[in-house]
Amino acid sequence: MTEPVGPAAHGPLAGVRVVELAGLGPGPFAAMLLADLGADVVRVDRPGPPPLGPAPALDLTNRNKRSVLVDLKAPDGPAAVLDLVARADLLIEGYRPGVAERLGVGPARCLARNPALVYGRMTGWGQDGPLADRAGHDIGYIATAGVLGLVAGEPGGPPGVPANLLGDYAGGSLYLAVGLLAALHHARTTGTGQVVDAAIVDGSAHLTSMLWGLKAAGHWHDTRGANLLDGGAPYYALYRTADGGHMAVGALEPQFYAEFARLLGLGADAPGQHDLARWPELRTLIADRFATRTRADWTAVFEGTDACTAPVLTLDEAADHPQLKARGTYAEQDGVVQPAPAPRFSATPGALRRPPALPGAHTAEVARDWDVPALAGRPDGQPQERPQQRPPQPPQSRTDRPHH
Repeated sequence: MTEPVGPAAHGPLAGVRVVELAGLGPGPFAAMLLADLGADVVRVDRPGPPPLGPAPALDLTNRNKRSVLVDLKAPDGPAAVLDLVARADLLIEGYRPGVAERLGVGPARCLARNPALVYGRMTGWGQDGPLADRAGHDIGYIATAGVLGLVAGEPGGPPGVPANLLGDYAGGSLYLAVGLLAALHHARTTGTGQVVDAAIVDGSAHLTSMLWGLKAAGHWHDTRGANLLDGGAPYYALYRTADGGHMAVGALEPQFYAEFARLLGLGADAPGQHDLARWPELRTLIADRFATRTRADWTAVFEGTDACTAPVLTLDEAADHPQLKARGTYAEQDGVVQPAPAPRFSATPGALRRPPALPGAHTAEVARDWDVPALAGRPDGQPQERPQQRPPQPPQSRTDRPHH
């Protein structure tokens, strides 16, 4: 499959070339986002069995990319990557600080080869500080950034665990992508590249900017479950239904709360929305009402209204929701359901152009398209089976491999 170019290309980033040094988690997701928006992303995979995680054909973070095989520890490995760098606009790596330098593809060598290059570094702790060279995972990063403590859990219990979305992908991938595009704009204006240091702790902390403002104004208490938007208010919370499902209530504004109260059947004698002293009573009353009917029943009651109340759906249910189906929020490629590219563009829409890149599957193709002779003699890779004794859940950090 040939990457479209010129008018046939898809997405606002068509023509932007990205080198991604293979890793796990937020780096690949940021590269996927750029690829979804039309960038020509070449992932540099290492020879040998693929890293732990889903089979390469099902690793959706590698969709819309191409892959070449390069062993950075081989004598000619760094030179091959530097040849790609010379023709690239952006580079993404997620090694621990100092590893890329030891492998011969650090910022100094890459920028010497291509002064306009934007070199993106994705880590959990950042490039400096007392924890910079320590291993870590999403849950620890958002805990340290003060974000995990905001996530509601059972009353009196620990916070909930929000998968690895808040740290890895919101605080990590999205901030890396924004940083890369901002620096790309600067590079195209001035001809000068730079290094983008994207740390998950930084991005995750930055997400709380509004809350810090509320806290300074005395409108946010640094206690989980005691605020308007963290489950403290009975009209912004989750409730269990008769069948064990849940409904999410976000009826903040008075007119929306009035609609919610009417449809739920609270009655005229219910505590007022802003009667804080009676909030426990109001919460119990709302919970008791939701417990009388199933999630499907309540969904039918609230669907299409301004009560700001919705069922808590599973992934499969979300993909089948009428609103998301109408917008094409989820798509299917090669039998795999997956989120479609986002956001939407009126003139340069993104597209699912390629399935997940198999390691090394495009080595010869990229050598030709990017005019990199150093890749031309390398064989295309073939998917390899993983040893069966490996555990199914991937560790995200290794001393000489990409990590958060």
